[in-house]
Amino acid sequence: MDFFKRHFLVPLIAVLALVAIAYIGVKANLEFVFGVVIPYLAVLIFFEGLIYRIISWARSPVPFKIPTTCAQVRTLPWFKRTIADKLDNPDTRLWTVARMALEVLAFRSLFRNIRSELRRDKDNPEKSRLVYWSYKWLWLGAIAFHYAFLVVILRHIRFFTQPVPHFVTALAEADGFVQFYVPTVYLTGVILVLAVTYLLARRIYTPTLRYLSLAADYFPLLLIISIGVSGILMRYFYKVDIAAVKQLAIGLATLKPVVPAGIGSIFYIHLFLVCVLFVYFPFSKLMHAPGVFFSPTRNLPGDNRWRLHVNPWNYPVKFPDYMHQEDHYREAMIEAGLPVEKEK
Repeated sequence: MDFFKRHFLVPLIAVLALVAIAYIGVKANLEFVFGVVIPYLAVLIFFEGLIYRIISWARSPVPFKIPTTCAQVRTLPWFKRTIADKLDNPDTRLWTVARMALEVLAFRSLFRNIRSELRRDKDNPEKSRLVYWSYKWLWLGAIAFHYAFLVVILRHIRFFTQPVPHFVTALAEADGFVQFYVPTVYLTGVILVLAVTYLLARRIYTPTLRYLSLAADYFPLLLIISIGVSGILMRYFYKVDIAAVKQLAIGLATLKPVVPAGIGSIFYIHLFLVCVLFVYFPFSKLMHAPGVFFSPTRNLPGDNRWRLHVNPWNYPVKFPDYMHQEDHYREAMIEAGLPVEKEK
C-alpha cells in the first residue's frame, strides 16, 4: 500500500467505523450511552484539553521578540508608511491588534498567499520559467468553511434554549432566505459540506499536498464532512422528531438528562460524530483556532529597536565581579605569574 492510500484509507475506515459503532449501539438500545454519557464525557474532555493546551502555550517563555516582519521604518522618517505598511509591520500594540483582527476575521495572510511554480516557457518550450501567482481558491474555501461552521454552531443554540434567543431566530431566517425547498434549506449547511469537500479534494488531487498529507490531515476533514452529511440527511431526508431532540438537548444543558423515545438512529450517529470531534479537537491541528492568539510572530509589535523586551520568565542571576573571580583563582593566578589586586 503506497503512502497516500495508507494515510487516506485509515482515517476513512475510522470514520466509517464510528458511524457503524453509533448505529449498532442505538440498535442495541444504548440510547442513554450515546445520548447522555458520551456527550457529557466529550464536553468534559473538550474543555479540559482546551484549558490544558491554552495554559501550556501561555506558560511558554518568549525570550525574544520574533515578529515575522520588522517595523524599523519608524526610525527612518523619510520613508512614508501607508496603512498596509503599518499592518504588515506594526510598531504599536494598536496596529498589532488590527493585524490580529484581520488575520482572525479575514485570514489576511492566506489571502495574500503567493505561490511559485515552474511552468513551461511558451517562447522556448524546452525550458521552464519560475512564475509567481496569487492563489485565492484556498482562501475562499477556508473562509467559507469557517464562517459556515460558525453559523451552523450558532443556529444549533435553538435546541438548547427555551425561548430561543432573538439573534438565533434572525440568523436562521437569514440563512434560509432562499426558501426553495421544504423544510427550509439552510445555505450554510450546504456551503459547509462543499467547502470541506473542496479542502479534501485539494489535498487529494494536488501532487505536492498529497505527498505531504498525513492521516491527521485527512481525519478531521472526513469527520466534519460526515457530520455535515448526517445533519443534511437528518433534516431533509430521514426526518427525526425535533421536539424529542430539543427535549434531549435541554435536558443535557440543564443537567437533567432524559432520553425521549422515537429519535431516529441518524440523530445518534450525528451526535456521536460531533462528540468525537469535541474529543479530538484539543489534541489536533484544529487547535490553530485559539493557537493563533499565542503566536509570537503575530501578537508582538516590531518595536524592539526602541523598547527593551524583558523575558518575563527570567529568574534573578547573580553575576560574579572581578574580585570574586580573583578570590577564587588567586593561587592559580599567582602561580601563573598573573598580576593580582590582593596577595591574600
